[in-house]
Amino acid sequence: MDIATLIGLISGVALMLWAIMGKSDIGAFIDYGSVAIVIGGAVSAALISFPLRNIMAIARIVKNCFFSKTRDTGSLITEMVKFAEVARRDGILALENVTADIDDPFIVSGIQMAVDGTDPDLIEAIMVSDLESVEARHSEGKALFDNIGKFAPAFGMIGTLIGLVIMLQNMADPSKIGPAMAVALLTTLYGALLANLFALPMAEKLGRRSREEVLLKMIVIKGVMAIQSGDNPRIVEQKLKTFLPNRMRESGAEAQAA
Repeated sequence: MDIATLIGLISGVALMLWAIMGKSDIGAFIDYGSVAIVIGGAVSAALISFPLRNIMAIARIVKNCFFSKTRDTGSLITEMVKFAEVARRDGILALENVTADIDDPFIVSGIQMAVDGTDPDLIEAIMVSDLESVEARHSEGKALFDNIGKFAPAFGMIGTLIGLVIMLQNMADPSKIGPAMAVALLTTLYGALLANLFALPMAEKLGRRSREEVLLKMIVIKGVMAIQSGDNPRIVEQKLKTFLPNRMRESGAEAQAA
């Protein structure tokens, strides 16, 4: 589970509640009509912007922000180098015996194509196509939350304008102006919170998740192509370490030396 996402949401909500309860009553900041305008409006805009299947998948998309299966790049490189060592020592056909122990279907697919003697250009084309489809799928999830983050403040403003119109219709009673203005402004608050505490941060987290997975798949593609071409395991390792930051490359070299 991604603890940072959970801590961020809890701390953000806690800070808002602390600021409110220190100066006022929490009940003054609750208005169900304003909630309906902001959330309902943002969801309506999303329904107009995206196919229904995207909206129905929102729970799964949110889950991806809290639960990540992204593996460590260093361990992946180590695994690919081991495959290169097996291919170098026993021949590439020997890799067929290790595919049953590999959990990642993307790695299995690439190695199996290499074992089957598939043309290198075709292997790369198929794996890159798979990578691009993953990127496209991830971009749809991120775009959904970007959309909500973009429209939520706008519907907050719309709710405020509706509240102001209602307030102006009751100007004859000055005692109602203050409470009516407060309710009108709540929709702007709700819109800003929905966008900046939930939707846009979720979109950023999804974008980061996508970049991490794309990096891992790029390492796999380069590793499979290097193994298929018969590169020395040390060369395979050097090729794959180019995807790592310099500090991680140095730490890996020190660990090997030790």
